[in-house]
Amino acid sequence: MLVSWLVSVALFFTAATGVSGFAVTTSNADVRVEENQGTDLTCSHSADFGSNARVEWKYKNPKGSQTYVIFNGVPTTPYSKRVTMYGSNLRFSKVTREDNGVYDCEVSSSSSTSQFGEVRVTLTVLVPPAVPLSRVPTSVTTGRTAMLTCHDSVGSPPSKYNWFKDGVLLPSDPSKMAAFKNATYKLNTDNGNLEFTSTIKMDSGQYFCEAFNEAGPPQRSKASKMEVRDLNVGGIVAGVIVALLLVALLVFGIWYARKKGYLPKKIESKPKPSVVYQPASSLYSGGDDEDGEFRQKSSFVV
Repeated sequence: MLVSWLVSVALFFTAATGVSGFAVTTSNADVRVEENQGTDLTCSHSADFGSNARVEWKYKNPKGSQTYVIFNGVPTTPYSKRVTMYGSNLRFSKVTREDNGVYDCEVSSSSSTSQFGEVRVTLTVLVPPAVPLSRVPTSVTTGRTAMLTCHDSVGSPPSKYNWFKDGVLLPSDPSKMAAFKNATYKLNTDNGNLEFTSTIKMDSGQYFCEAFNEAGPPQRSKASKMEVRDLNVGGIVAGVIVALLLVALLVFGIWYARKKGYLPKKIESKPKPSVVYQPASSLYSGGDDEDGEFRQKSSFVV
């Protein structure tokens, strides 16, 4: 009686909450394997899906692009030579760094499309870092910003970074160590950037970076010297004085050449003659001239 009652209660809660027996699981959701080695991505499902359940595997790369690995129970073309299915599991005969990403095992019932379940497996292919590429400015003016960069494009999982000055490891948070309380840098261990927001003379030194991950030994770049110099005020003043002297010399040279007649003189334009026109009425005599004889006065004056 007690068992029947418990079963009835379980069935009641299952119906009330909408929880069904359809389940998809994996024995290892985070698979980590060295490059060129084989591995299995496991996937299992409950019997509720039936003996002819449809199983598909999909792959999504770190950039978000998705593609099928198994479709209709058959490996797709890119995987046909190194991937096989046994049961619902996915077996790689050899993995490469291009296989990094997430894999979804999707299971659906052959009798009903509404019965569906999935589980996700993350695959990390372990690749040791290579010698990182670093960039260090050779000369920086006091008070200016300086950016030192370090990058390794090979390591998987993605490398993290350390920086060294004169062979001494720089702490990621200098404020927590008394020996570096006057440091002016910010270190990003994820992208490898070492930034000096306002350089001081004590920032001068030999710098190199180190790339590391869990796949193999760390790799270091070649050391490069960065020198922080004070602003050369004397040089700037001297440059301004020289520039002013050159301008003064140029002006004097033009004046002297014009005085000696070495430069062509400016041609002065002659004034144009002015023409005065008289009214037409003044061209005829008036008053005592009875015959109205025309008398020439002055038609114009130059």
